[in-house]
Amino acid sequence: MPKKKEAKEEGKRIAKRYPALAIAWIVLDQVVKVSIRSGVPYREMLPFLPGLDLTFVKNTGAAFSMFSNQTWILTVFSAVVSVLLTVVLLRDLLPHWRARLALSLLLGGAVGNFIDRLLLGYVTDMFATTFVNFAVFNVADIGVVVGGILLCIHVILLWKDTPDEKPGENSGHPKKTKTPETPAPKQKGAKGS
Repeated sequence: MPKKKEAKEEGKRIAKRYPALAIAWIVLDQVVKVSIRSGVPYREMLPFLPGLDLTFVKNTGAAFSMFSNQTWILTVFSAVVSVLLTVVLLRDLLPHWRARLALSLLLGGAVGNFIDRLLLGYVTDMFATTFVNFAVFNVADIGVVVGGILLCIHVILLWKDTPDEKPGENSGHPKKTKTPETPAPKQKGAKGS
């Protein structure tokens, strides 16, 4: 029994690291955004890495500039999502490391863009791909995309880890056990009686 208690305590200790990852992602995102706003002229492209330029774009919408000029709706939505992600992460409702990592990155990204929308009225985007025509994005967006992919992988692997269940059957209820079949009573007059 003591080993179970130690393992549970170790799990709780490790689980506390994931909110720190979310906070670190938020800080990284905000530091990069402040640097871009202060050091890169608006809409100018500066070479950064092969295939990636730096720029400064004010995005009043969501991903790929959807919902442009709907900042307050997106701000409220970001706040609600951030609170939900925080609750799930802090209560350790998804205790596997893949889910915790995914939630941390999603939370860091959601809060990073929420801060911009709340304080500036737009989200600062800065990474522009040069090898393909793609939306300009930021560190928070990377967290949201990578976190979303990890969460999908976690769900797929979770289903894979439970081979006796069909997709959609995992409702959290105990599995029904089959009762052993009892042989049918033999009829009178049958061969072998």
